[in-house]
Formats: sequence, structure tokens, C-alpha cells
Amino acid sequence: MGILEGKNILVTGVLTEASIAFHTAKYAQEQGANLILTAFPRPTLTERIAKRLPSGPDDVPPVIKLDVTDDEHLSGLEAQLRAHGWDRIDGVVHSISFAPQDALGGNFLNTTWEDVATAVHISAYSLKSLAMACLPLMKEGGSIVGLTFDARAAWPVYDWMGVAKAGLESCNRYLARYLGRQKIRCNLVAAGPIRTMAATSIPGFDGITDGWDQSAPLGWDITDVVPTAKAMVALLSDWFPATTAEIIHVDGGVHAMGGQLG
Repeated sequence: MGILEGKNILVTGVLTEASIAFHTAKYAQEQGANLILTAFPRPTLTERIAKRLPSGPDDVPPVIKLDVTDDEHLSGLEAQLRAHGWDRIDGVVHSISFAPQDALGGNFLNTTWEDVATAVHISAYSLKSLAMACLPLMKEGGSIVGLTFDARAAWPVYDWMGVAKAGLESCNRYLARYLGRQKIRCNLVAAGPIRTMAATSIPGFDGITDGWDQSAPLGWDITDVVPTAKAMVALLSDWFPATTAEIIHVDGGVHAMGGQLG
């Protein structure tokens, strides 16, 4: 019997087989979870990738089109979930982030407010939006788990995405404060740099990864999403019943080391 046996888990962000969200969904399913996935703007892409989950191509989890910046999509989420037979949600995976190219790559001082607003809306405010959209089906409590990249530091080329992640981390703490009485836990996993599709879209991504393996006491493999996905699944489970407003670092230990990377 798995640690998520019988739990209904909503997973966002499954875009490729290499993504953290895909592996989180994979391990959640292996641990007994029932899944529904969300996707935007191309649900058909997620449907194809979902066929590679352990349930196989003949039992693909439903995929719902969900734009977390669209109030109509958010307000309709409950009805869509109920249409798939769900009367409760036990866990939510927030794996959503985006920043326009002008907000990354060393352009910090020249980025327009419009691009900054896009980054903050999609990457930070969406955590609150998604939580509120799921809240009507979380009357029995549950776990909301998101992904961040340690926002205490100003990383090379990360720029306004770093600011958005700082907002995400603060948003997580406030959600934990306001949702705790409803037995809803809100936590983040701060992963080290992983060569996902989203990461490789950042101009100069190697400026973040260089030296990470040497600085990590446990070492670090930028192609290995498994440790991060397993941490996500653990936080979704009942094995962290009194943990909320927390950021769990899965970075090989770099966050606690002094000095510069490399």
C-alpha cells in the first residue's frame, strides 16, 4: 500500500517526460494516487505525455485545460473535477512558472512592468489562484505543494523570475497562515538547477549550474529530477502532518554552504 493510496491529486505542469511535474505524477501514481492533470495552452501535448505514466496508454488520467490567469477557467475548475467523479481533492501540485525573455538573461534593469507583471502573475500569484479554485473540494484538508528555486540569493541571469519566486515563497507562507485552520498544508520544494525545458529557456542557464556539483556536499546531477519528485510526493502524503509554510531544499546541500559556487 502506497503513501498516497486512494488520494486524489491534481497535478499541473506536465509538459514533457523530463519535467519535474511528470515525475511527480509518476511517483504519485505508483504510490496509489488517483490523478487529474491540468494543461495550458496545449492539453493534447499533456495527454500524449500522460500515456507514458505507469497506468499506461489505456488508462490515461483526465487532462483539464486550465489557464491560471483566467478567472473563468479557475471558477470552472470545481465543476470540471466533479464531472470526472471527484468530490474531494487531497493534494495539489503547483508546477507553473513563466517569464518573458526580456525578464531574464541579465536584462533586469531594462525589463518593462508588463513583462514583470506577467512573470509575477503566472509564477507567484497563481499559487493563490489555484489554491482558491481547489478550496471547495478540500473540505477534509489536504496538501498543496509547489516548486521554487531558492529566492534568498540573486542568481545570475534569473532576474525577475527570482523576484517572482520570492513572491511565490511569501505567498506560500501566507496561504499556510490562512488555510491552516482548514487542515490544508502549504509547502514548497526548492530544487537545485535541473535541465528541464523551462530551465533551458533561460538565457545563460549555465551561469547558474556551473560549480553546483562541486559545491553540493551530496553532489548534484542537473539531469536527475527524481529526488525533487520524490520530495514532492512525500509532502503530498500524510507523513508530514504538522509541516506547513516550509521550504524543503532538494539541492544537494548547496543552500547551507558558505562561499561562492565553484
